Amino acid sequence: MAEAAVQAAERIMMKGNEAVAAGAIAGGCRYFFAYPITPQNQIPEYMARHLPEVGGVFLQAESEIASINMVFGAAGAGGRAMTTSSGPGISLKQEGLSYIIGARLPCLIVNMVRGGPGLGNIASAQSDYWLATRGGGHGDGRCLVLAPASAQELYDMAYDAWPIAEKYRNPVLILADAMLGQMMEPVQLREPRTDFPQWDWSVGGPRHGRKPNLINSLYAVEEDLEEHNQELAAVYAQAAREITKWEEYGEPKPQLLLVSYGSSARVSQTAVDWAREQGLSVGLVRPQTLFPFPSEPVRQLAEGARHVLAVEMSMGQLVEDVRLAVEGRCPVSHFGRTGGMLTTPETLLAEMQRLLGAC
Repeated sequence: MAEAAVQAAERIMMKGNEAVAAGAIAGGCRYFFAYPITPQNQIPEYMARHLPEVGGVFLQAESEIASINMVFGAAGAGGRAMTTSSGPGISLKQEGLSYIIGARLPCLIVNMVRGGPGLGNIASAQSDYWLATRGGGHGDGRCLVLAPASAQELYDMAYDAWPIAEKYRNPVLILADAMLGQMMEPVQLREPRTDFPQWDWSVGGPRHGRKPNLINSLYAVEEDLEEHNQELAAVYAQAAREITKWEEYGEPKPQLLLVSYGSSARVSQTAVDWAREQGLSVGLVRPQTLFPFPSEPVRQLAEGARHVLAVEMSMGQLVEDVRLAVEGRCPVSHFGRTGGMLTTPETLLAEMQRLLGAC
C-alpha cells in the first residue's frame, strides 16, 4: 500500500488545532502565512513542521495585516493559501479580506475564537459570530462560514474547504473556538489530494501559455461595481442552495427547539439527552454552515414548536439569525455565557425545564 494510503487509514489522537492544520495540508494547502496569537498557536507550529514536507511554503509574517495580504498574493497566483488567527488578529485582517473577496479569490481562514472585546482573554468564546457571518471587511462581500464541533470536523472541514472556495471563488472561514482548538480527540485521516488545478483567472503570462491577468478589487465605475456586487450576491444564493449543512438531533417534532453550533452544540446535545430521559419533547438543530445559515430546517421545526432557544457563548449573536429564520412563528430566546465562561448541561437543562413549564 502506498504511504499516502497508509496515512489516510490512520486514526490518531490530535488536538483540534493540529487537526485543522493536518486537514488543510491533506486537502491541498501549500501556502500558509500567519502571525502568532493564543489560542491557535499550535496551527502555525504544525504548519512549520509539516508543510515543507509536501513542498509547501510556511512563513511567519511580521503582522496579521501582512499575512492576509500574502494570502492575497498566493491565491491570486492560483495557489491554495491559508491564514489562521483569533479575534484580534481576524479583526486586523478585515481590510485585506475585503480585497480578496472583491478580487474573487479562493482561500481558507481559521478563527479560533477567544474572549473579547479588546484583548479580552484566551478562554473559549463564540462572540466572533457577527465578525464571521457579517464580516469579510467593508462592502457587500461575505465569507462562506463553516462551524465544526469536533476535532474530526475541524480536519474534514479544512480538507473540504478548498473545493468549496474554488467553486465559488470566495474565501471560506472556519469558525471554531479555544475549547475545540485545545481538546484532543481521535481523528480519521484522509487521502491527501493530488489535484492542483490551473485556473484561467489567476495571474500568469507567456510562460503559462496565455495572456497575463490583472487581479484587483478596483471598480471605478459605479455601474460596474454594482454589477460586481450583484454577481457576488448570486454566488451566495447559489451556495445557499448547494452547501447549506446542518444536523438534527433529538425529537423530530420537538416542543422546545434548541439551535446551537460548535462547543455549545456539544453541551446542548448532552442537555437534550437528559431532557428526553425526563420525558421532555426537545430537539436540536446544529448548523454546520453559519453562512449560508440553515434557515429552512429551523423554520420548519419552529412551525410545530412552542419555543426556540439559541444556545451560544456570547451575549446574543447567533440568536439574530435564529429569529430571522423563525419569522415570529413562536417565541425565540437566548441562553449563554460570555467572556470565556462556559454553559453547562445542568444549567441548560434547568432553563429547558423552566421554558417548557412556562409555555
